[in-house]
Amino acid sequence: MRVVIFGATGMVGQGVLRECLLADDVREVLTVGRTPTGQRHPKLRELTVADVGDLDAVRDELTGVDACFYCLGVSSLGLDEATYTTVSYDYPLAAVRLLAEVSPNVTFVYVSGVGTDSTQRGRVMWARVKGRTENAVLDLLPNGYAARPGFIQPTHGAASRTRWYRVLYAVTSPLFPVVSRLFPNQVTSTDRLGRAMLRVARQGSPRRVLAGRDLT
Repeated sequence: MRVVIFGATGMVGQGVLRECLLADDVREVLTVGRTPTGQRHPKLRELTVADVGDLDAVRDELTGVDACFYCLGVSSLGLDEATYTTVSYDYPLAAVRLLAEVSPNVTFVYVSGVGTDSTQRGRVMWARVKGRTENAVLDLLPNGYAARPGFIQPTHGAASRTRWYRVLYAVTSPLFPVVSRLFPNQVTSTDRLGRAMLRVARQGSPRRVLAGRDLT
């Protein structure tokens, strides 16, 4: 498979990138983002763009990819709806629309989150925006999926770029085994999430909105 990852420098993206590089059936991994990952691997090619919402410069590189894992995201804390929409709707839709043209059979997995509002009518801003994005992914790509993980444990060195997230994970890390036993369907890790996304790329899924056991 040829795989493209958006957001490979974030916590989830780091985990997905690791699993893709380890997978025997992945022959090439393309990362798209404003900054390089800093990693070196024979399978890895990094595509740096100034604006993630304008992908014309990498159109040819994304032609014929088999899977796209969209892990780029941002916390909604402190952001107004317009700014959050730019990152959480406009950017992923730029990727979806381009891939619908140049790789229409691509398996596209958009990383959303528990609580996403697919009706787009709720009071929680981030949930409405991500619900709008999920709906667009499912409408525009026949092999589009939305992944809604709950609590994600960073593993194998994966770390959030957001400082308060890093503090939160450090504080809650000792509780992970207990939480995992009590709520097995709401807890995953960066490596398990990466393997689950690869599994969907290989064999599809009867459910297009992935949650719980789909992601563990």
